[in-house]
Amino acid sequence: MKQRPTIKDVAKRAKVSLSTVSLVINNKGYVSQSTREKVERVIRELGYHPTRSARDLALRKSGNIGFILTNDHFTQSEPFYTKIFLGAEFEAQKHDYYILLTTVEKKFDSLNSIPRFLKEQNVDGVLIAGQVSIELIAYISSMNIPIVLIDYDVENHKHSTVLMNNYRGTQLAVEHLLELGHKEIGFLGGDLDHPSIYQRYLGYKDSLDNAGIIIKDSWISAKEPDTKQQDGYNAARAFLNNGESLPTAIIAANDAMAIGCLRHFTEAGIKVPDDISLIGFDNIERSYHVKPPLTTIDVNKFEMGETAVRTLTETIINGNGYVNHIKIPVTLIVRESTDKNVDHHIKKRTHHK
Repeated sequence: MKQRPTIKDVAKRAKVSLSTVSLVINNKGYVSQSTREKVERVIRELGYHPTRSARDLALRKSGNIGFILTNDHFTQSEPFYTKIFLGAEFEAQKHDYYILLTTVEKKFDSLNSIPRFLKEQNVDGVLIAGQVSIELIAYISSMNIPIVLIDYDVENHKHSTVLMNNYRGTQLAVEHLLELGHKEIGFLGGDLDHPSIYQRYLGYKDSLDNAGIIIKDSWISAKEPDTKQQDGYNAARAFLNNGESLPTAIIAANDAMAIGCLRHFTEAGIKVPDDISLIGFDNIERSYHVKPPLTTIDVNKFEMGETAVRTLTETIINGNGYVNHIKIPVTLIVRESTDKNVDHHIKKRTHHK
C-alpha cells in the first residue's frame, strides 16, 4: 500500500524548510511568490493533503471553535439559534475548524458555568449566541480568547458582533401597517434589556414618531421577563385587561411572542386579522404553520452563523485588536395575519374589549 505523502516530503522535494511549507498551506506570513508557486506545485504533484495535526502543530492552535448559548435558547420550541449554529457549523468546515457546542445557565457561576473547553484551553476562539451573563464574557476576555457575539452586544466590551438589523425590521413592520391604513399600532415585547429587543422597540417608536402618531401607553405591553410563547400569551392578556381599547395592529418582539399572543386572542374570540392585525419577527418555521400564517420579519439566521465564523477566523488571525460590527439585512414577509384597517374592525375590537 502506497504511503501517504507528508509535509516533510513536500519540504524535501521543494527544497524549503518545514515552516515555509506550513506558511504556504495556512496562507500566513511572508513567502515569495516564486517559492509559494514551487511549494504549491509540489503539493499538487505529490497529492499532499495536510492533516489536522500537521496544521495545528504548525499554527500552535487547537483547531476548535467554541459555541456558547444558554440552555433555554437551544430547544425545540426556540429554533432561532439552531439555524445560526448550523450556519456556523458549515462555514467552520470551510476553514478546517471543528465547532464545540455547549450550553450554560443564564446566571453565571464561576464553579459550574465555565465550559470544559475553556478550562482545558481547547479552543482558538468563541462564538456566543444570544444573551449570556456579562460575567462569563468577561471571564473569556480575561483568557485573551477571541470572541464574536451573535445577536447580542454589551457596553464596554470590545468584541466583534454579528447582529440582524433589528431597528430596520420594525421600521418595515410599521411601514407595512401604515400602508394598510393602521394608525393605532401596538408593541408587544419582553426583556427590553436585551439589546436586540430594545432596538426593535426603538424602530417601532421612532417610525410612529416620524409618522406624526402619538403612541399611547396602553398600546405597549413590554413588562414580560422573556420573549417566549408564554410571555406573548401573558402580554396579550395584559392588553385585554388594561381597561383600554385594543390598537388596530400589534407588532410582537419576535415570532414566539406573536404566536403566544395569537393563541390568547383566539381563546378570547378575537380574530386575526379581522379584528386586529399581528406581525412577528424572526420568520421561524412555525410562523408559517399557525392559523393564520404570520406576517413577519425574515432574518437570515444561517447567514448570521456563517458571518460569525468568518469574523472569528479573521480575529484569530489578526488578534483581539480586530473588531468588526456587522448587521445582517432583514426583509418583510407578508402573510395572512395582517389586513387593511377598516371601520368594521374597530367596531369588533370595541365589542371584545
